[in-house]
Amino acid sequence: MNPTIKDVAQKANVSIATVSRVLHNLGGYSDKTKQKVDQTIKELKYQPNAIARGLINKRTQTIGVLFPDVSSAFSSDLLHGIDEFLHNHNYSVMVCNTDQDGKRTLKYLQLLREKQVDGILFSSEVLKKEYYDLLEDMRVPVVLISSQTDFPNVPYVKIDDFQAAYDAVDYLVAKGHRRIAMISGTKGDPIAGTPRIEGYRKALEAHGIAFNSRYLFYGDFMYESGSRAMKSILQKAPEVTAVFAASDEMAIGALSTAAQHGLNVPEDISIMGYDDLRLARMVNPPLTTVRQPLHDIGMIASGKLIDMIESGEIAQSQICAHSIVERQTVRTIT
Repeated sequence: MNPTIKDVAQKANVSIATVSRVLHNLGGYSDKTKQKVDQTIKELKYQPNAIARGLINKRTQTIGVLFPDVSSAFSSDLLHGIDEFLHNHNYSVMVCNTDQDGKRTLKYLQLLREKQVDGILFSSEVLKKEYYDLLEDMRVPVVLISSQTDFPNVPYVKIDDFQAAYDAVDYLVAKGHRRIAMISGTKGDPIAGTPRIEGYRKALEAHGIAFNSRYLFYGDFMYESGSRAMKSILQKAPEVTAVFAASDEMAIGALSTAAQHGLNVPEDISIMGYDDLRLARMVNPPLTTVRQPLHDIGMIASGKLIDMIESGEIAQSQICAHSIVERQTVRTIT
């Protein structure tokens, strides 16, 4: 017979409720009691029964996480924060790859409904009405990550994309650059596309630099699109002295293409990214970029979701601070 929580409680000489609180890190017990319970669990080789626990509290201790591209470095950095927080609070993670245009989003929401997840983290995608309606029917809390919505009862955690892009261009202008190209994300994207373009345009305007449509190029936030956009920049706007890419992956793609064309960065052309992925520190030269605290954003969003599950209250949205990380891909023009 497998040992039960009752067996653990009897051997440790504590109540079943105390064992449960230790298992769920809920507090309300002394360090000595925790050590005694933990030791008893090891001695008895007790394994908590997730199914039985779910029948009691009507929870599965599982969170669904939706990403447009689970293979991207952006998703990976976010997921580290998500998984760390949820693991420490005894929740499992079910990761779903919705694809770039959301082709699989409804399918995965239906799957998460069938799996009876306790909550959902919805990352980097527009929350369409059809998704919202299904989430309302599911009656589970949801928190948006790097996205936002006007739908009620759906908090979000992100940075201010307009201001972050504005600050990036302001930084480049302060370094003496006036012919600044931008590699934007997906055209028409209202979440991370349009706000960053607006930040780029407003920063130029604030410095008396006319917006030049020839200097605006589009990608899809991925490495290959940054490489293609950089080729177009070199062909169509060779006078550009700096390139601001709306993601680090696109910036690294641009960096690679510049090197393939015999250009030295930053001596011949400056390149600036957006995200501060771990990759940004690994490339040569290391990438100057706008830092999104992705690990922290993942943890904060997870914390808000767990609070909503435990309390039934709607969490407050949060705008996290961004910053400029200076490395070696932007030079000063005197």
